[in-house]
Amino acid sequence: MSPIVVGLLLASALIHASWNAVVKSGEDRLWSIAIICLVGGSAALPFAFFLEPPASASWPYLVLSSLLQIGYCLFLVRAYRDGDLASVYPIARGSAPLLVTLGAALFAGELPGYLSLIGIVLVSLGILFLAMGNNRPDTKSIFAALAAGLFIASYMVVDGLGVRVAESATGYAAWQAVVAGFLIPISYVAIRRRAPSLPRGKEGALVVVAGLLGTLGYCIAVWAMSLTTMGGVSAIRESSILFAALIGIFFLSEKMTLQKIVGAITVTGGVVFLSIG
Repeated sequence: MSPIVVGLLLASALIHASWNAVVKSGEDRLWSIAIICLVGGSAALPFAFFLEPPASASWPYLVLSSLLQIGYCLFLVRAYRDGDLASVYPIARGSAPLLVTLGAALFAGELPGYLSLIGIVLVSLGILFLAMGNNRPDTKSIFAALAAGLFIASYMVVDGLGVRVAESATGYAAWQAVVAGFLIPISYVAIRRRAPSLPRGKEGALVVVAGLLGTLGYCIAVWAMSLTTMGGVSAIRESSILFAALIGIFFLSEKMTLQKIVGAITVTGGVVFLSIG
């Protein structure tokens, strides 16, 4: 994997941890995530029309990925209701590379090497550290985080397959952002029976910035999957786990226990092995 791709994916990881911190810190997390997606989808719309459109064969993947992201958002909101960012985020994001690696092996023939297998073991152990002990999230938050991880892996594998038949990686990424960006707010309307209010004040500004940067971050990941393995992209992107832990400590005033530190470092180490394997 080229240094440029790795650098862009690390930037994507930092962006992802940051917008999750915005969602976690918000008073209405479902509203936050709906506005983040709406802003991102709106920002991607001009690029979608300007760039070469993806091939027709990729559109079923694009739509399915967007639908799967609705499930991810709903479970993420549930996990953050009672769980800390530093606990929930590593469980959700740490489980994703394992599942992406499995999905890529099953559907794209990308078989993991021995370094990847070491990474899988480390990530699994790290998640166990985070899911056990006195400071672990409650059981419902853990299951919601694991469900979010399953949806993450599902939409990443779908997008990895889709972008490879799209003939235009940037066009696919832009249209994926548009479709998901509007379907997720529609799900908010279906649940709340009203449109999300317009963002205002400091929280509104943070959500708008998170929407712009979050869309850019995932577009980078989709583009990268057209160049290299899905498992490698997912693993490097999940270095956001460490960023999330630091954000939780320094910006959200979350208590960082030794167990959380060990768990986050173990998951991050596993992600490194997955990325080089």
